[in-house]
Amino acid sequence: MTAEMSENTILKVCDLDISFKTNAGVIHAIRGVNLELRHGETVAIVGESGSGKSVTAKAVVGLLDSNATVNSGKILYRYEEDGASKVVDLLTLSRRELRQTINGRHIAMVFQDPMTSLDPTMTIGAQVMESITLHKKVSKAEASARALELLQLVGITEAEKRMRNYPHQLSGGMRQRVVIAIALASDPDILICDEPTTALDVTIQARILELIKDIQERLGLSVIYITHDLGVVAKVADYVDVMYAGKIIEVGKVDEIFYDPRHPYTWGLLAAMPDLEMEDSRLEYIPGSPPNLLHEPVGDAFAPRNALAMRIDEKVEPPLFKVSDTHYAATWLLHPDAPKVEVPAELQARLERAKKEAEKYL
Repeated sequence: MTAEMSENTILKVCDLDISFKTNAGVIHAIRGVNLELRHGETVAIVGESGSGKSVTAKAVVGLLDSNATVNSGKILYRYEEDGASKVVDLLTLSRRELRQTINGRHIAMVFQDPMTSLDPTMTIGAQVMESITLHKKVSKAEASARALELLQLVGITEAEKRMRNYPHQLSGGMRQRVVIAIALASDPDILICDEPTTALDVTIQARILELIKDIQERLGLSVIYITHDLGVVAKVADYVDVMYAGKIIEVGKVDEIFYDPRHPYTWGLLAAMPDLEMEDSRLEYIPGSPPNLLHEPVGDAFAPRNALAMRIDEKVEPPLFKVSDTHYAATWLLHPDAPKVEVPAELQARLERAKKEAEKYL
């Protein structure tokens, strides 16, 4: 992927490579990630735990742990300032510069557990106001009015009363709404959501997803959504990037990933989703475990778990093969000389059912 940015692109990650020094050795966690986010769109990054989803997001906002080393790559961000369009490589900025000029003000992040994001000793109102005054020169009265407006925007009932509450006095869903309000306090261009509904029950999850989608449409936000749950992806994403062992191994529009997946790993993720119409009640799973990135995988990192792996998979890492202008997958099965392999029949039947179900709601 080239480092050039189209006019409609707001964020572009180019050949990002990150490793971590540990007592056990060097973990090569991110191995050449490329990602593109356009204005007003949602990109979902999906994959198992340890695939590199959160590390990629933390690199964007400069929150990598102290033992991390960015070996190479660029993270280009386009923003408006003083009426002019500017492009900056976020990796060239210090943590202090990121905090002062980018984080919160232009790019905001919502984390998995709201209790780790909120100060238990401060009222909700004070925390939202603090986020406003940190980036904008406003009076206390103006900050208070804006905080109330934000709490109402994220659907908090009796917002005036909640301003005086402490985090422990709110439910998990309410606390996550407060965290979203804080993230929106400085009118960012990009909202990064790192598993924002994992700690919530299913009903509250759905409400938070609808809330984020509604706010995105109203404010014109660009969103990066990090999740291991493909059910969430189906509800929120325009584009999907499937990650495995520190690489993006399939990328495409949400319909392409859900109805025409090409990578065996993506097949496994889709097959593992619960389906009420399955005759067999057992859940499918991907056999084996992801590779230990203390030891650099040779060839295709997914090969040891792939029943369709060929001899070349053990020796040479596959490139991203083009399926369409928006759909690419890194599997040797897409090579012209590879044997023709179809999506497993059981999965194909599930995808067809899902497609028909989706069409009912369009």
